[in-house]
Amino acid sequence: MSPAAAAAVFAPPSPAELAEVCDLAPGPVLDDLTAPRAREVLADVEVLVTGWGCPPLDADVLAAAPRLKAVVHAAGSVRAHVTDACWDRGIEVSSAAAANALPVAEYTLGMILLHGKHVLERARDFRRARRREDWLRVPDTVGNYRRTVGILSASLIGRRVIELLRPFDYEVLLHDPYVTGSEATALGVEWVELPELFARADLLSVHTPLLPATRGLVARDLLEAMRPGAALINTSRGAVVDQDALVDVARAGRIRAVLDVTDPEELPADHPLWSCPDILITPHLAGSQGNEWRRLADTAVGEVARWAAGEGFAHPVRRERLAFLA
Repeated sequence: MSPAAAAAVFAPPSPAELAEVCDLAPGPVLDDLTAPRAREVLADVEVLVTGWGCPPLDADVLAAAPRLKAVVHAAGSVRAHVTDACWDRGIEVSSAAAANALPVAEYTLGMILLHGKHVLERARDFRRARRREDWLRVPDTVGNYRRTVGILSASLIGRRVIELLRPFDYEVLLHDPYVTGSEATALGVEWVELPELFARADLLSVHTPLLPATRGLVARDLLEAMRPGAALINTSRGAVVDQDALVDVARAGRIRAVLDVTDPEELPADHPLWSCPDILITPHLAGSQGNEWRRLADTAVGEVARWAAGEGFAHPVRRERLAFLA
């Protein structure tokens, strides 16, 4: 992984804890697997602990690591570095995606609750007027009682959001083409077709991974079908949403939005999304940050310990599931 990722995720005491469950190769952290030092280390490695900034583990790298049997990724997606050569060789792979899903789901819950109360625009109006509104005249479009929340994709994060919503008085809808109606019922939600999800939801949260089939999935017709005043929350990938259409619908005052991800990730300074007053843009902060990085390290240490004990990974990544994963 990159030295910066290692310093953030594997801050003390995580390196010492990792060294308790394996023979940890001495530093520095490897971020160039072609360097002489890296080739010296790779010759003896059985498990690679990877993170953000890991170079691709291609056939050339694997040839230099004849004993490599497992990759433990202390982050989410493994697409950028676990190559076909890894799968072809039968290398076992683990990911901390489940650990990283937790803060994203917590962020999503917070935004659902805040936007049910229309906090963004009401705080803006309060700052402008410097006096309270007549609280007995607040319209019934404000509030979280018996609102309808739509979840797009029963991913790790989507399922965790569903769990977090259970104590609240929400009707929860789900669209996921790979989940059956009976499975949705078991989750405590109602399975609906995609157009119905957008037409019925007061608050709609996007959790689908960015795949060829999901690029631009949240299209203009779906956005225009949303209820007036409804809120769209996107913590997946920016390219899942038609941003041009979102700008038009938001500027028309029809819907609100929370975007923790955009396409591109850093919008140009003159991008029209910045000037939409009913769109809150946050800098991709929903995922693990600050002390939440410790959870990723703890997960990685636990996975190395399980593998060394012959117990198998608690969070394995399967090749046959890659088409459905971020």
